[in-house]
Amino acid sequence: MSGAFYPRFERHDHGEGLKAFSTHYCPGCGHGLVHKYLAEAIEELGIQDRTIAVSPVGCAVFLYYYLDVGNTQAAHGRAPAVALGHKLANPDAMVVAYQGDGDLASIGLAEIIQICQMGLPMTFIFVNNAVYAMTGGQMAPTTLMDQTTTTTPTGRARLVGEPLKVAELVAQLDGPAYVERVALFDNKQRVRAQRAIKKALTVQLENRGLGFVEVLAECPTHLHMTPTEAEVWVREKMVPIFPLGVKKDVEAEPWFELDRRRFEADQLCRCVGATEESIEQFAESFPAHIHPRDISLKYAGAGGDGAQTIAAITSQVASNEGFDSTYIPSYGPESRGGTSYADVHIAAEEVLSPASPRPHLLVAFNAPSLQKFGPLVEEGGIVVYDASVVESPPELDSSIQMLAVPCSEIALDLGSIKVKNLVALGALQAMSQLFPGESFFAAMRKRFGNRASLLALNEKAFEAGAQAARS
Repeated sequence: MSGAFYPRFERHDHGEGLKAFSTHYCPGCGHGLVHKYLAEAIEELGIQDRTIAVSPVGCAVFLYYYLDVGNTQAAHGRAPAVALGHKLANPDAMVVAYQGDGDLASIGLAEIIQICQMGLPMTFIFVNNAVYAMTGGQMAPTTLMDQTTTTTPTGRARLVGEPLKVAELVAQLDGPAYVERVALFDNKQRVRAQRAIKKALTVQLENRGLGFVEVLAECPTHLHMTPTEAEVWVREKMVPIFPLGVKKDVEAEPWFELDRRRFEADQLCRCVGATEESIEQFAESFPAHIHPRDISLKYAGAGGDGAQTIAAITSQVASNEGFDSTYIPSYGPESRGGTSYADVHIAAEEVLSPASPRPHLLVAFNAPSLQKFGPLVEEGGIVVYDASVVESPPELDSSIQMLAVPCSEIALDLGSIKVKNLVALGALQAMSQLFPGESFFAAMRKRFGNRASLLALNEKAFEAGAQAARS
Protein backbone atom coordinates (compact mmCIF):
# COMPACT_ATOMS: atom_id res chain seq x y z
CA MET A 1 0.00 0.00 0.00
CA SER A 2 1.28 3.48 -0.86
CA GLY A 3 3.05 5.37 1.89
CA ALA A 4 0.70 8.29 1.27
CA PHE A 5 -2.07 6.19 2.84
CA TYR A 6 -2.40 5.87 6.58
CA PRO A 7 -0.99 2.51 7.79
CA ARG A 8 -4.49 1.66 9.04
CA PHE A 9 -7.90 3.23 8.34
CA GLU A 10 -9.60 4.50 11.49
CA ARG A 11 -12.92 4.78 9.62
CA HIS A 12 -13.87 1.38 11.06
CA ASP A 13 -13.33 2.41 14.67
CA HIS A 14 -10.01 0.68 15.24
CA GLY A 15 -11.11 -2.35 13.23
CA GLU A 16 -8.75 -5.30 13.02
CA GLY A 17 -7.83 -7.51 10.08
CA LEU A 18 -9.22 -6.44 6.71
CA LYS A 19 -11.34 -3.73 8.31
CA ALA A 20 -8.17 -1.88 9.24
CA PHE A 21 -7.27 -1.63 5.54
CA SER A 22 -10.64 -1.32 3.77
CA THR A 23 -12.52 1.80 2.76
CA HIS A 24 -16.18 2.61 3.26
CA TYR A 25 -16.96 2.50 -0.47
CA CYS A 26 -19.42 0.08 -2.03
CA PRO A 27 -17.99 -2.91 -3.96
CA GLY A 28 -17.06 -1.80 -7.48
CA CYS A 29 -17.07 1.92 -6.68
CA GLY A 30 -14.50 3.92 -8.63
CA HIS A 31 -13.41 6.11 -5.72
CA GLY A 32 -11.10 3.46 -4.28
CA LEU A 33 -9.03 3.27 -7.47
CA VAL A 34 -8.82 7.05 -7.76
CA HIS A 35 -7.64 7.24 -4.14
CA LYS A 36 -4.99 4.64 -4.96
CA TYR A 37 -3.68 6.50 -7.99
CA LEU A 38 -3.66 9.80 -6.13
CA ALA A 39 -1.75 8.30 -3.18
CA GLU A 40 0.78 6.63 -5.50
CA ALA A 41 1.41 9.86 -7.41
CA ILE A 42 1.90 11.81 -4.18
CA GLU A 43 4.46 9.26 -3.00
CA GLU A 44 6.29 9.04 -6.35
CA LEU A 45 6.61 12.82 -6.60
CA GLY A 46 7.85 13.08 -3.00
CA ILE A 47 5.26 15.68 -2.04
CA GLN A 48 3.46 14.01 0.86
CA ASP A 49 4.59 16.57 3.44
CA ARG A 50 3.51 19.45 1.19
CA THR A 51 0.13 18.09 0.07
CA ILE A 52 -3.22 19.37 1.28
CA ALA A 53 -6.29 17.38 0.20
CA VAL A 54 -9.63 19.16 0.23
CA SER A 55 -12.46 16.68 0.82
CA PRO A 56 -15.94 17.26 -0.59
CA VAL A 57 -19.45 16.61 0.57
CA GLY A 58 -20.35 13.36 -1.14
CA CYS A 59 -19.17 9.77 -1.21
CA ALA A 60 -15.53 10.85 -0.83
CA VAL A 61 -16.27 12.93 2.24
CA PHE A 62 -14.05 10.61 4.31
CA LEU A 63 -10.97 11.06 2.15
CA TYR A 64 -9.16 12.27 5.27
CA TYR A 65 -9.45 8.80 6.83
CA TYR A 66 -7.25 7.40 4.07
CA LEU A 67 -4.69 9.93 2.78
CA ASP A 68 -1.91 10.74 5.22
CA VAL A 69 -1.54 14.35 4.10
CA GLY A 70 -2.87 17.68 5.26
CA ASN A 71 -6.66 17.48 5.07
CA THR A 72 -9.46 20.02 4.96
CA GLN A 73 -13.19 19.33 4.83
CA ALA A 74 -15.04 21.85 2.64
CA ALA A 75 -18.73 22.76 2.60
CA HIS A 76 -20.79 21.35 -0.26
CA GLY A 77 -19.38 22.61 -3.55
CA ARG A 78 -16.88 24.95 -1.94
CA ALA A 79 -13.72 22.86 -2.32
CA PRO A 80 -12.28 25.17 -5.05
CA ALA A 81 -12.62 28.22 -2.82
CA VAL A 82 -11.03 26.41 0.12
CA ALA A 83 -8.25 25.13 -2.14
CA LEU A 84 -7.57 28.67 -3.34
CA GLY A 85 -7.27 29.87 0.23
CA HIS A 86 -4.71 27.16 1.00
CA LYS A 87 -2.66 27.94 -2.09
CA LEU A 88 -2.54 31.67 -1.50
CA ALA A 89 -1.77 31.26 2.21
CA ASN A 90 1.02 28.77 1.50
CA PRO A 91 2.27 28.95 -2.12
CA ASP A 92 4.56 25.95 -1.52
CA ALA A 93 1.62 23.66 -0.70
CA MET A 94 0.48 21.05 -3.19
CA VAL A 95 -3.29 21.52 -3.11
CA VAL A 96 -5.62 18.78 -4.35
CA ALA A 97 -9.38 19.32 -4.46
CA TYR A 98 -11.32 16.07 -4.83
CA GLN A 99 -14.99 16.35 -5.86
CA GLY A 100 -17.90 14.39 -7.27
CA ASP A 101 -20.33 15.43 -9.99
CA GLY A 102 -23.05 16.75 -7.69
CA ASP A 103 -20.51 18.57 -5.54
CA LEU A 104 -18.50 20.14 -8.38
CA ALA A 105 -20.87 20.37 -11.34
CA SER A 106 -24.00 21.48 -9.50
CA ILE A 107 -23.59 23.10 -6.08
CA GLY A 108 -20.01 24.15 -6.83
CA LEU A 109 -20.23 25.04 -10.51
CA ALA A 110 -19.63 28.77 -9.99
CA GLU A 111 -16.63 28.07 -7.78
CA ILE A 112 -14.94 25.62 -10.14
CA ILE A 113 -15.37 27.89 -13.16
CA GLN A 114 -14.00 30.96 -11.41
CA ILE A 115 -11.05 29.14 -9.82
CA CYS A 116 -10.13 27.31 -13.03
CA GLN A 117 -10.21 30.59 -14.93
CA MET A 118 -7.69 31.99 -12.44
CA GLY A 119 -5.39 29.12 -13.37
CA LEU A 120 -3.26 29.05 -10.23
CA PRO A 121 -1.18 25.88 -9.86
CA MET A 122 -3.64 23.51 -8.18
CA THR A 123 -4.98 20.03 -8.95
CA PHE A 124 -8.64 19.09 -9.31
CA ILE A 125 -9.84 15.49 -9.40
CA PHE A 126 -13.44 15.30 -10.62
CA VAL A 127 -15.15 11.92 -10.17
CA ASN A 128 -18.13 11.62 -12.52
CA ASN A 129 -20.42 8.65 -11.82
CA ALA A 130 -23.51 10.31 -13.35
CA VAL A 131 -25.53 10.35 -10.14
CA TYR A 132 -25.85 11.94 -6.70
CA ALA A 133 -24.66 8.79 -4.98
CA MET A 134 -24.31 9.55 -1.28
CA THR A 135 -27.61 11.41 -0.92
CA GLY A 136 -29.81 8.71 -2.42
CA GLY A 137 -29.28 8.40 -6.17
CA GLN A 138 -30.83 11.62 -7.45
CA MET A 139 -30.23 13.07 -10.91
CA ALA A 140 -26.88 14.85 -11.21
CA PRO A 141 -25.77 17.42 -13.81
CA THR A 142 -23.95 14.56 -15.56
CA THR A 143 -26.85 12.07 -15.52
CA LEU A 144 -27.37 10.67 -19.03
CA MET A 145 -30.47 11.22 -21.12
CA ASP A 146 -33.12 8.58 -20.33
CA GLN A 147 -31.09 7.42 -17.28
CA THR A 148 -33.38 6.56 -14.38
CA THR A 149 -32.62 7.98 -10.94
CA THR A 150 -34.68 8.50 -7.80
CA THR A 151 -35.71 11.94 -9.11
CA THR A 152 -36.07 10.84 -12.75
CA PRO A 153 -37.87 7.49 -12.38
CA THR A 154 -38.85 7.49 -16.07
CA GLY A 155 -35.46 8.71 -17.22
CA ARG A 156 -33.84 12.10 -17.68
CA ALA A 157 -35.94 14.07 -20.13
CA ARG A 158 -35.11 16.92 -22.50
CA LEU A 159 -37.07 19.27 -20.27
CA VAL A 160 -34.28 19.28 -17.66
CA GLY A 161 -31.48 19.77 -20.17
CA GLU A 162 -28.60 17.74 -21.52
CA PRO A 163 -25.76 16.25 -19.41
CA LEU A 164 -23.06 18.75 -18.55
CA LYS A 165 -19.68 18.07 -20.16
CA VAL A 166 -17.44 19.48 -17.45
CA ALA A 167 -14.02 18.63 -18.91
CA GLU A 168 -14.88 20.43 -22.15
CA LEU A 169 -16.31 23.36 -20.21
CA VAL A 170 -13.15 23.73 -18.14
CA ALA A 171 -10.83 23.20 -21.12
CA GLN A 172 -12.23 26.20 -23.01
CA LEU A 173 -11.24 28.51 -20.16
CA ASP A 174 -7.99 30.42 -20.46
CA GLY A 175 -6.72 29.46 -16.98
CA PRO A 176 -6.12 25.67 -16.96
CA ALA A 177 -2.88 24.25 -18.30
CA TYR A 178 -3.96 20.61 -18.47
CA VAL A 179 -7.42 18.99 -18.73
CA GLU A 180 -8.11 15.32 -19.43
CA ARG A 181 -11.00 12.89 -19.10
CA VAL A 182 -10.19 9.28 -18.20
CA ALA A 183 -12.08 6.15 -17.15
CA LEU A 184 -11.61 3.02 -15.04
CA PHE A 185 -13.49 0.25 -16.84
CA ASP A 186 -10.44 -1.78 -18.00
CA ASN A 187 -6.70 -2.00 -17.37
CA LYS A 188 -5.79 0.23 -20.29
CA GLN A 189 -8.04 3.02 -19.04
CA ARG A 190 -6.81 2.60 -15.49
CA VAL A 191 -3.21 3.10 -16.59
CA ARG A 192 -4.27 6.28 -18.41
CA ALA A 193 -6.12 7.49 -15.33
CA GLN A 194 -3.05 6.83 -13.19
CA ARG A 195 -0.84 8.82 -15.58
CA ALA A 196 -3.32 11.68 -15.85
CA ILE A 197 -3.55 12.15 -12.09
CA LYS A 198 0.22 12.17 -11.78
CA LYS A 199 0.52 14.69 -14.62
CA ALA A 200 -2.07 16.99 -13.05
CA LEU A 201 0.03 17.01 -9.90
CA THR A 202 3.26 17.50 -11.86
CA VAL A 203 1.85 20.58 -13.61
CA GLN A 204 1.21 22.07 -10.19
CA LEU A 205 4.56 20.94 -8.78
CA GLU A 206 6.38 22.70 -11.62
CA ASN A 207 4.32 25.88 -11.06
CA ARG A 208 3.08 25.75 -14.66
CA GLY A 209 -0.62 25.98 -13.93
CA LEU A 210 -3.83 24.20 -13.03
CA GLY A 211 -4.48 20.53 -13.75
CA PHE A 212 -8.01 19.09 -14.03
CA VAL A 213 -8.78 15.39 -14.40
CA GLU A 214 -12.31 14.09 -14.90
CA VAL A 215 -12.68 10.41 -14.06
CA LEU A 216 -15.65 8.41 -15.35
CA ALA A 217 -16.34 6.09 -12.44
CA GLU A 218 -18.70 3.21 -11.73
CA CYS A 219 -21.51 3.36 -9.15
CA PRO A 220 -22.93 -0.18 -9.12
CA THR A 221 -25.20 0.58 -6.16
CA HIS A 222 -27.31 3.25 -7.87
CA LEU A 223 -27.05 1.66 -11.29
CA HIS A 224 -28.45 -1.52 -9.69
CA MET A 225 -25.74 -3.53 -11.43
CA THR A 226 -22.86 -5.79 -10.56
CA PRO A 227 -19.39 -4.16 -10.69
CA THR A 228 -18.70 -5.90 -14.01
CA GLU A 229 -22.00 -4.72 -15.49
CA ALA A 230 -21.30 -1.19 -14.28
CA GLU A 231 -17.95 -1.19 -16.10
CA VAL A 232 -19.70 -2.19 -19.32
CA TRP A 233 -22.30 0.56 -18.77
CA VAL A 234 -19.61 3.23 -18.36
CA ARG A 235 -17.86 2.06 -21.55
CA GLU A 236 -20.99 1.73 -23.68
CA LYS A 237 -23.21 4.49 -22.28
CA MET A 238 -21.02 7.17 -20.70
CA VAL A 239 -18.03 7.28 -23.06
CA PRO A 240 -20.10 8.21 -26.17
CA ILE A 241 -21.48 11.21 -24.24
CA PHE A 242 -18.26 12.01 -22.38
CA PRO A 243 -15.43 11.25 -24.86
CA LEU A 244 -12.15 10.28 -23.24
CA GLY A 245 -8.85 11.99 -23.91
CA VAL A 246 -6.81 15.14 -23.38
CA LYS A 247 -8.94 18.25 -23.75
CA LYS A 248 -6.17 20.76 -23.15
CA ASP A 249 -2.41 20.53 -22.63
CA VAL A 250 -0.49 23.79 -22.70
CA GLU A 251 3.30 23.68 -22.40
CA ALA A 252 3.38 26.74 -20.19
CA GLU A 253 6.55 27.97 -18.56
CA PRO A 254 6.70 28.10 -14.76
CA TRP A 255 5.14 31.40 -13.74
CA PHE A 256 3.64 31.15 -10.29
CA GLU A 257 5.56 33.04 -7.64
CA LEU A 258 4.13 34.69 -4.54
CA ASP A 259 5.80 36.46 -1.68
CA ARG A 260 5.81 34.16 1.31
CA ARG A 261 3.54 35.26 4.09
CA ARG A 262 5.13 36.97 7.05
CA PHE A 263 4.02 36.08 10.55
CA GLU A 264 5.83 38.66 12.66
CA ALA A 265 3.93 39.73 15.74
CA ASP A 266 3.53 43.35 14.69
CA GLN A 267 2.01 42.37 11.34
CA LEU A 268 -0.40 39.90 12.91
CA CYS A 269 -1.46 42.46 15.50
CA ARG A 270 -2.27 44.98 12.78
CA CYS A 271 -4.29 42.40 10.83
CA VAL A 272 -6.49 41.37 13.75
CA GLY A 273 -6.54 44.66 15.64
CA ALA A 274 -4.59 43.24 18.57
CA THR A 275 -1.81 44.67 20.68
CA GLU A 276 1.50 43.40 21.99
CA GLU A 277 0.87 45.04 25.35
CA SER A 278 0.78 42.59 28.23
CA ILE A 279 -2.63 41.65 29.59
CA GLU A 280 -3.23 41.43 33.29
CA GLN A 281 -3.89 37.88 34.41
CA PHE A 282 -5.73 36.79 37.53
CA ALA A 283 -5.76 32.99 37.41
CA GLU A 284 -2.96 31.18 39.21
CA SER A 285 -3.23 28.06 37.07
CA PHE A 286 -5.40 26.15 34.61
CA PRO A 287 -8.75 25.16 36.20
CA ALA A 288 -7.76 21.49 36.36
CA HIS A 289 -10.43 20.77 39.01
CA ILE A 290 -12.90 20.70 36.11
CA HIS A 291 -10.67 18.76 33.69
CA PRO A 292 -6.89 18.40 33.69
CA ARG A 293 -6.34 19.42 30.06
CA ASP A 294 -9.40 20.49 28.08
CA ILE A 295 -12.65 21.98 29.37
CA SER A 296 -15.73 22.09 27.14
CA LEU A 297 -18.69 24.39 27.69
CA LYS A 298 -22.02 24.85 25.98
CA TYR A 299 -24.30 27.89 26.19
CA ALA A 300 -27.77 27.24 24.77
CA GLY A 301 -31.09 28.99 24.38
CA ALA A 302 -33.09 30.90 21.80
CA GLY A 303 -31.93 33.71 19.56
CA GLY A 304 -31.72 36.86 21.68
CA ASP A 305 -30.92 35.05 24.94
CA GLY A 306 -27.29 36.15 24.71
CA ALA A 307 -25.63 32.74 24.56
CA GLN A 308 -23.24 33.93 21.84
CA THR A 309 -22.15 36.99 23.83
CA ILE A 310 -21.19 35.11 26.97
CA ALA A 311 -19.52 32.40 24.88
CA ALA A 312 -17.33 35.04 23.28
CA ILE A 313 -16.56 36.57 26.68
CA THR A 314 -15.62 33.17 28.12
CA SER A 315 -13.29 32.43 25.24
CA GLN A 316 -11.70 35.87 25.60
CA VAL A 317 -11.20 35.29 29.33
CA ALA A 318 -9.38 32.02 28.64
CA SER A 319 -7.16 33.66 26.02
CA ASN A 320 -6.36 36.54 28.36
CA GLU A 321 -5.27 34.04 30.99
CA GLY A 322 -2.83 32.48 28.54
CA PHE A 323 -4.73 29.35 27.49
CA ASP A 324 -5.85 28.13 24.08
CA SER A 325 -9.56 28.65 23.47
CA THR A 326 -12.10 28.25 20.69
CA TYR A 327 -15.68 29.45 20.29
CA ILE A 328 -18.09 28.14 17.65
CA PRO A 329 -21.55 29.73 17.27
CA SER A 330 -24.54 27.77 15.99
CA TYR A 331 -27.88 29.40 15.36
CA GLY A 332 -30.82 29.50 13.02
CA PRO A 333 -31.52 32.33 10.57
CA GLU A 334 -33.81 34.13 13.00
CA SER A 335 -32.27 37.03 14.92
CA ARG A 336 -34.80 36.46 17.69
CA GLY A 337 -36.62 33.32 18.75
CA GLY A 338 -34.70 30.70 16.77
CA THR A 339 -32.32 28.17 18.24
CA SER A 340 -28.96 29.48 19.37
CA TYR A 341 -26.11 27.71 21.09
CA ALA A 342 -22.35 28.02 21.29
CA ASP A 343 -19.53 25.59 21.97
CA VAL A 344 -16.46 26.81 23.86
CA HIS A 345 -13.25 24.91 24.58
CA ILE A 346 -10.47 25.93 26.93
CA ALA A 347 -7.25 23.89 26.80
CA ALA A 348 -4.12 24.00 28.89
CA GLU A 349 -2.05 23.65 25.70
CA GLU A 350 -4.03 23.21 22.49
CA VAL A 351 -7.70 22.66 21.63
CA LEU A 352 -7.82 19.56 19.44
CA SER A 353 -11.54 19.65 18.62
CA PRO A 354 -13.69 22.79 18.96
CA ALA A 355 -17.05 21.04 19.26
CA SER A 356 -18.56 20.30 22.69
CA PRO A 357 -20.70 17.18 22.28
CA ARG A 358 -20.15 16.26 25.96
CA PRO A 359 -19.75 19.56 27.85
CA HIS A 360 -18.39 19.81 31.36
CA LEU A 361 -20.34 23.01 31.93
CA LEU A 362 -23.75 23.89 30.50
CA VAL A 363 -25.85 27.05 30.67
CA ALA A 364 -29.44 26.59 29.41
CA PHE A 365 -31.80 29.52 28.98
CA ASN A 366 -34.91 27.53 28.13
CA ALA A 367 -36.49 24.12 28.62
CA PRO A 368 -35.79 22.71 25.12
CA SER A 369 -32.08 23.49 25.49
CA LEU A 370 -31.90 21.90 28.91
CA GLN A 371 -33.85 18.88 27.70
CA LYS A 372 -31.58 18.45 24.67
CA PHE A 373 -28.14 19.13 26.13
CA GLY A 374 -28.58 18.30 29.81
CA PRO A 375 -28.29 14.52 29.34
CA LEU A 376 -25.05 15.06 27.40
CA VAL A 377 -23.21 16.77 30.26
CA GLU A 378 -20.22 14.81 31.52
CA GLU A 379 -20.43 13.04 34.87
CA GLY A 380 -19.49 15.45 37.62
CA GLY A 381 -20.37 18.41 35.40
CA ILE A 382 -22.31 21.57 36.24
CA VAL A 383 -25.58 22.82 34.77
CA VAL A 384 -26.91 26.34 35.28
CA TYR A 385 -30.42 27.01 33.99
CA ASP A 386 -32.90 29.88 34.05
CA ALA A 387 -35.42 28.91 36.69
CA SER A 388 -37.64 31.82 35.60
CA VAL A 389 -38.32 29.92 32.38
CA VAL A 390 -37.64 26.26 33.15
CA GLU A 391 -40.25 24.98 35.58
CA SER A 392 -39.59 21.22 35.37
CA PRO A 393 -35.93 20.36 34.74
CA PRO A 394 -35.16 16.83 33.54
CA GLU A 395 -33.61 14.23 35.81
CA LEU A 396 -29.89 14.08 35.08
CA ASP A 397 -27.06 11.92 36.39
CA SER A 398 -26.78 12.26 40.16
CA SER A 399 -23.14 13.37 39.87
CA ILE A 400 -24.13 16.51 37.94
CA GLN A 401 -24.62 19.68 39.98
CA MET A 402 -27.83 21.46 38.94
CA LEU A 403 -28.14 25.16 39.77
CA ALA A 404 -31.51 26.83 39.27
CA VAL A 405 -31.07 30.61 38.99
CA PRO A 406 -33.99 32.94 38.12
CA CYS A 407 -31.85 34.72 35.53
CA SER A 408 -34.70 36.52 33.76
CA GLU A 409 -36.27 37.66 37.03
CA ILE A 410 -32.96 39.00 38.35
CA ALA A 411 -32.31 40.78 35.05
CA LEU A 412 -35.73 42.43 35.11
CA ASP A 413 -35.11 43.62 38.66
CA LEU A 414 -31.90 45.23 37.39
CA GLY A 415 -33.84 47.00 34.66
CA SER A 416 -33.21 44.96 31.49
CA ILE A 417 -34.08 41.40 30.50
CA LYS A 418 -31.15 41.54 28.08
CA VAL A 419 -28.59 41.02 30.85
CA LYS A 420 -29.94 37.63 31.92
CA ASN A 421 -27.01 36.08 30.08
CA LEU A 422 -24.54 37.89 32.34
CA VAL A 423 -26.57 36.77 35.36
CA ALA A 424 -26.14 33.17 34.16
CA LEU A 425 -22.44 33.70 33.48
CA GLY A 426 -21.89 35.07 36.98
CA ALA A 427 -23.70 32.09 38.46
CA LEU A 428 -21.58 29.69 36.39
CA GLN A 429 -18.38 31.41 37.51
CA ALA A 430 -19.35 31.22 41.18
CA MET A 431 -20.47 27.61 40.88
CA SER A 432 -17.54 26.30 38.83
CA GLN A 433 -14.67 28.64 39.77
CA LEU A 434 -13.65 28.40 36.13
CA PHE A 435 -11.62 31.61 36.43
CA PRO A 436 -11.62 34.41 39.02
CA GLY A 437 -14.43 36.91 38.73
CA GLU A 438 -11.93 39.67 37.95
CA SER A 439 -10.91 37.76 34.82
CA PHE A 440 -14.46 38.09 33.53
CA PHE A 441 -14.68 41.76 34.51
CA ALA A 442 -11.50 42.48 32.56
CA ALA A 443 -12.93 40.82 29.44
CA MET A 444 -16.23 42.67 29.89
CA ARG A 445 -14.44 46.00 30.20
CA LYS A 446 -12.67 45.21 26.93
CA ARG A 447 -15.95 44.32 25.21
CA PHE A 448 -18.19 47.07 26.62
CA GLY A 449 -15.59 49.64 27.62
CA ASN A 450 -16.82 52.37 25.28
CA ARG A 451 -20.37 52.08 26.62
CA ALA A 452 -20.10 52.97 30.30
CA SER A 453 -23.76 52.49 31.23
CA LEU A 454 -23.93 49.10 29.51
CA LEU A 455 -20.71 47.98 31.20
CA ALA A 456 -21.99 48.96 34.64
CA LEU A 457 -25.27 47.10 34.10
CA ASN A 458 -23.50 43.97 32.89
CA GLU A 459 -21.15 44.01 35.87
CA LYS A 460 -24.13 44.30 38.22
CA ALA A 461 -25.81 41.40 36.44
CA PHE A 462 -22.70 39.24 36.72
CA GLU A 463 -22.39 40.02 40.46
CA ALA A 464 -26.08 39.32 41.00
CA GLY A 465 -25.75 35.93 39.29
CA ALA A 466 -22.70 35.06 41.37
CA GLN A 467 -24.50 36.08 44.55
CA ALA A 468 -27.51 33.96 43.60
CA ALA A 469 -25.24 30.95 43.12
CA ARG A 470 -23.46 31.47 46.42
CA SER A 471 -26.69 31.85 48.34
